[in-house]
Amino acid sequence: MLPSEHRLRRREDFATAVRRGRRAGRPLLVVHLRSGATDPHAPGESVSPSRAGFVVSKAVGGAVVRNSVKRRLRHLMRDRLPQLPPGSLVVVRALPGAGDADHAQLARDLDAALQRLLGGGAR
Repeated sequence: MLPSEHRLRRREDFATAVRRGRRAGRPLLVVHLRSGATDPHAPGESVSPSRAGFVVSKAVGGAVVRNSVKRRLRHLMRDRLPQLPPGSLVVVRALPGAGDADHAQLARDLDAALQRLLGGGAR
């Protein structure tokens, strides 16, 4: 389970990550990353922890399949949060093939997308 302080919940946070962040697409998912930055106008405030959110639409499958994909992605992301810069916002959007993929395939695509975003690869 992903700890509550690391979960994206607000619509504005999802929108910020998707609209202002970088994107890396893979066959099973698309990852949006908005790297963390300190606010120069808020001295004394600590940087917030990295947070992740997940978007799994009905195109992935029925409710049982969607929830299963979300659980797998949350579990995978929990182990990868320390790799992210502090204050980062991550949105992982599952594509239709994610419902049929196994845990290892999702992990491979998530790792490849994060590596591309953190390694400075081109869009």
